[in-house]
Amino acid sequence: MTNWLLGVVLGVVQGVSEWLPVSSKTQIILASTFLFGLGIKDAYALGLFLEAGTFIAAAFYFRREVWGVLKALVGKGDDEGRILLKYLVIVTALTAVVGVSIYLTALSSISGPVVGLPMIVLGCILLGDGVIIALARGKANPTKGLKDLSLRDLIIIGVVQGISALPGVSRSGVTVSAMLLLGINAEDSFRLSFLALIPASVGAAGVSVVFSGVDIGSAVSTIGVGVILLAIVISAVIGLVFIRVLLRAAGSNRIVLLVVALGVLAIGSGVLTILTGISG
Repeated sequence: MTNWLLGVVLGVVQGVSEWLPVSSKTQIILASTFLFGLGIKDAYALGLFLEAGTFIAAAFYFRREVWGVLKALVGKGDDEGRILLKYLVIVTALTAVVGVSIYLTALSSISGPVVGLPMIVLGCILLGDGVIIALARGKANPTKGLKDLSLRDLIIIGVVQGISALPGVSRSGVTVSAMLLLGINAEDSFRLSFLALIPASVGAAGVSVVFSGVDIGSAVSTIGVGVILLAIVISAVIGLVFIRVLLRAAGSNRIVLLVVALGVLAIGSGVLTILTGISG
């Protein structure tokens, strides 16, 4: 029963935290170790498996956009598909270069409570975003969308997402914040951030499996295939709900409250990481 409860709880944690400005991997490690006594290596491996839930949720929710990109890839897409393909290719390529470099050179020397500091900084930036949006109400609200993004914008987004390879940094939080600061409207900031997570989640899991040294087979035997699949399914279902809720809030008058709330969550996550000393 405990194992199945592990699958349910961690599926919920992943399904919620992946789309908020808190490090989902850190939250998985916290829940796995403190609530269920799982070893750090097994908890880390479970976090990698749960990236599948993230991929499924985003790919299903944005299936129309994904299909448009695939058609553009073979030369049959429309203008929107081709623009989105360009966005994903450039952002993903830069994310890979920056992210892998950080993973291979910096992560070995960064551990313990210090990993909570980037989340606190991100939270402060999000609070600043909320203030900027509130002050701009009725004056010069951000209006840039996908079609308005310059090569400079794409490079910044890709580099910022790559920086999220640092322990404790949320991919969705840091990319949404960067896009808001670039003047992209709130709804497109969240939508484009979530779309960029589709290839990024696959790449992050692959790089971690190759370079982390985690024994995937041992983790599977310890946790159980059924429990892992249950956690993935639950995380995907909850992820679908959260994507919809966040996008609807981003496109409404509640955007200032949403951004401020996300900033508070990020700061809280950073403080929790510092207090517990968990890295991830």
